[in-house]
Amino acid sequence: MKQTVKTRSGRVLVLPTPAEDAAIAAGIAQDPETYEPNTLELGMMRRPGRPLGSGTKTQITLRLDADVVNQFKASGSGWQTRINDALKSWVKMHACTHDRSGGACGLSQSVNSL
Repeated sequence: MKQTVKTRSGRVLVLPTPAEDAAIAAGIAQDPETYEPNTLELGMMRRPGRPLGSGTKTQITLRLDADVVNQFKASGSGWQTRINDALKSWVKMHACTHDRSGGACGLSQSVNSL
């Protein structure tokens, strides 16, 4: 009976029998153009994947007007970073020192004035 492995995507792969595996290994060993990398080299060949983020961002769900999103998307890749930069700029321009009452520092007034 053939041994199988199911992948995360649901595909079923049939594993070679020990005899088939030995034949494959013998064929690889006889091929002068074949090179088997060692464990260290295999680790270096790993795909890099996504770059590491800053680790300081929080994932949220935010609803924005379609025309705003379309404008940022039209400017090319990195549009989410540009939205983040625009929001940072707005926060910096509207920063205030917190009053003793713990109020919102007039943020609601600034937002309503838009």
